[in-house]
Amino acid sequence: MASTALSQQSASPYRVSIGASSVSEGTNLPVEKIGKDDLIGITVYDAPELSRAVRVGSDGDIRLPMLKRHIHAAGLNPAELETAITKALTEENVLVEPVVTVSVVEYRSRPISVSGAVKSPVTFQATGTVTLLDAISRAGGLSENAGAEILVSKQSPATSDKPLMMSQRISVRGLMGGEDSTLNLQLQGGEDVRVPEAGRVFVLGRVKKPGAFYIKDGSESSVLKALALSEGLDTFPSHSAYIYRIEGGSGGRNEIPIALKKILDRKSPDVALMANDILYIPDATGARAGLKVLETTMSVGAVLGSALIYMH
Repeated sequence: MASTALSQQSASPYRVSIGASSVSEGTNLPVEKIGKDDLIGITVYDAPELSRAVRVGSDGDIRLPMLKRHIHAAGLNPAELETAITKALTEENVLVEPVVTVSVVEYRSRPISVSGAVKSPVTFQATGTVTLLDAISRAGGLSENAGAEILVSKQSPATSDKPLMMSQRISVRGLMGGEDSTLNLQLQGGEDVRVPEAGRVFVLGRVKKPGAFYIKDGSESSVLKALALSEGLDTFPSHSAYIYRIEGGSGGRNEIPIALKKILDRKSPDVALMANDILYIPDATGARAGLKVLETTMSVGAVLGSALIYMH
């Protein structure tokens, strides 16, 4: 230890820098504040036993050999951590005038997750400037079944034992159209970006093309629109139809009878459909499939991707 201290004391800064090799040589990450689980490279010139890559612990501290104390790293930038390490080495008489450099080898403390109706769900680290559009681009862009909104969630700073989850809804049309630049949020890390699928209505029974139909861009659907997308009625349909709709928290479906023939003859107003509604047209005899059969048919069709068409 004495010889190391003497070497540090007598060496010129120029000679030391020429003879040292950095643990993090070649890294070119943007300078950000260090966080928990980040990997940092520490180089102490002319002290290879102290130069190493260190992972920041879950408590935000790092531990170095020959030092009794732990050094808190989370929340510091690399220059501030260099000062803290230099101070610790000096105060514990490990080195007299240590020359310390710190750089970030790998960020893990600021993940951004993009999931839902995107082409390639992804989780990556926020380094440098990252916007909401950047994040969606990294996920390959929106898929065709993306809904009208994007949900951006982030846990609030831990000011209590139970941090709150803050969420913001962003209009897809407004974001992609550039109508409002404030919608292109700047992400700092820790955000969960989720793109819900567009709502669907299911048309079953005596129609030419039964299937599921997406409701795009927040547009409204109706019985007549759904029949048009399912290519109209098949042979021998009933004069009445039924909407099965989930209402309340029970998860069950209510049956809503509608006068189909009067709607088609424009003697009754069109009826609005909501996301996840089942529009069922029985045959002219009035014989109807049970609700469980309809829900099974709907589920199988959704899995197979049959007749997934968009309502605009």
